[in-house]
Amino acid sequence: MCGRFTQQLSTSEFARIFGAEDIADDPGGHYNLAPTRKAAVVVQRDERRAVVPYRWGFVPTWAKDPRIGSRMINARAETIATSNAFRSAFAKRRCIVPADAFYEWHREGKGPSQPYVIRREDGRTLALAGIWSPWWEPDAPEGAEPLRTFSVVTTAANEILAPIHDRMPVILPEEAWAMWLGAAPADPSELQGLLVPAPAAGLIRFPVARYVSDVRNDGPVLVEPIDPDSAEDSVGA
Repeated sequence: MCGRFTQQLSTSEFARIFGAEDIADDPGGHYNLAPTRKAAVVVQRDERRAVVPYRWGFVPTWAKDPRIGSRMINARAETIATSNAFRSAFAKRRCIVPADAFYEWHREGKGPSQPYVIRREDGRTLALAGIWSPWWEPDAPEGAEPLRTFSVVTTAANEILAPIHDRMPVILPEEAWAMWLGAAPADPSELQGLLVPAPAAGLIRFPVARYVSDVRNDGPVLVEPIDPDSAEDSVGA
């Protein structure tokens, strides 16, 4: 799964990377983005590509209560095209979630779960595959702005993730960005073909302090490598 990630860069930098307009206007510096919070995503509407702030936790258009989003932070690649919740968004409303890194937790025996950072070895931005949905209150007046939410698409783990977890987010190569966003034609089989584990080459994994496990914590210390056998009490374990 994918339950936390970082957006350390500003949205203007993400806009430059993805050839988009910066609508979010966020300075970045987010090291512990968690479900139900807003994050920057890249969307394509006709000829316009933009970086916008959407809330993490997918709320289908037919939902009666937006709280369902807290349980729909990930969409499984294997069922995204057939799921009642996700299939319409997969067909029509796809997005990219820029991330400098994401976290995964691993637990052995009865000890505490150990968080790990996964990122590109060269430090470049990861393009996570996402889908998004607009949602309106049942009694919303005509013309009201919807709540826009997103989910991160996940697939089977590659060799980097497999020792600690069996799932990972789909990481899109640059040549697939336009097709995923809808700027280039694609049929469902082509889109489904993108939902595979990313090559392990170029990705790295390392343990970090359990400080990140508390969503109230933030800052660069969260992504600093540690010795997993060392004590972490001094940084909020």
